[in-house]
Amino acid sequence: MAPSRPLMRGIRPPRVFSTRPGGGGRVSPYAVALGALLIASAFLLALIAFGVFSLPVSAPNLATTAGGGETESGSTEESGGSESHSARSRARRDLSEGLGERGAQWTEVISWEPRAFVYHNFLSKEECEYLIGLAKPRMEKSTVVDSTTGKSKDSRVRTSSGMFLRRGRDKVIRAIERRIADYTFIPAEHGEGLQVLHYEVGQKYEPHFDYFLDEFNTKNGGQRMATILMYLSDVEEGGETIFPDANVNSSSLPWHNELSECARKGLAVKPKMGDALLFWSMNPDATLDPLSLHGGCPVIRGNKWSSTKWMHVGEYKT
Repeated sequence: MAPSRPLMRGIRPPRVFSTRPGGGGRVSPYAVALGALLIASAFLLALIAFGVFSLPVSAPNLATTAGGGETESGSTEESGGSESHSARSRARRDLSEGLGERGAQWTEVISWEPRAFVYHNFLSKEECEYLIGLAKPRMEKSTVVDSTTGKSKDSRVRTSSGMFLRRGRDKVIRAIERRIADYTFIPAEHGEGLQVLHYEVGQKYEPHFDYFLDEFNTKNGGQRMATILMYLSDVEEGGETIFPDANVNSSSLPWHNELSECARKGLAVKPKMGDALLFWSMNPDATLDPLSLHGGCPVIRGNKWSSTKWMHVGEYKT
């Protein structure tokens, strides 16, 4: 065996840690702490991914009222109960998503000529009640647009009462308008403000077009290309939306026997709270569609509440 090399005086040899199993090497406490932190982080991410743990999106004591406002709740709830968990979930819910819970949603094709579709449960019950609550104190007799001046005028064609809600008025309105934009692929800036309408017994809206036949009313946003009509209430009898010139008749529909006499004269949609009727006033080639002629049948029993948004080809300035 070769003799070991003599050490230089005053210089300590380097300390060597064994890499062999059982070699007695020591591990830095910092490495242990870092490894524990990484394991804990991975475990927490796994809990979040599987929905076992969730992060609050707003203050837990922020309660959402049915009127759409936000109030501080001073009440405490028992932990572990399903009711308290549901209440906390509602409290954390961002109003930008709207109010309440919507039922199962699906789209039903009503007609291709004109293009008309019903989006079931487009609004929640709470959203319907919210819109009615905003509109009630400000309802006035409904008017029609004068094709010469562009101003509103009284007409026997339309006997309902109504009012307009400014576009982007609050978080709930913005959520509904964003939902409309997502459904129609028409930017929210192209839409007029929501109009809320109320029809009492005997009130109606004679068949009419939503598009304009004059140049004055198309100066802001261009032509109206589509309409979404949201039903805010059920109607006991009557109040259907009718397309008298559609290339399909209500007699072919399963609910034909439930329709009023007025509604049987064309293609009709029966009002149902939360549903939304989307129809297009223009064809895909940008020509006006005369088959989009539509009206509101008289209410026979009950009340009819609805909300309409007209959407234009270009940006509509409010």
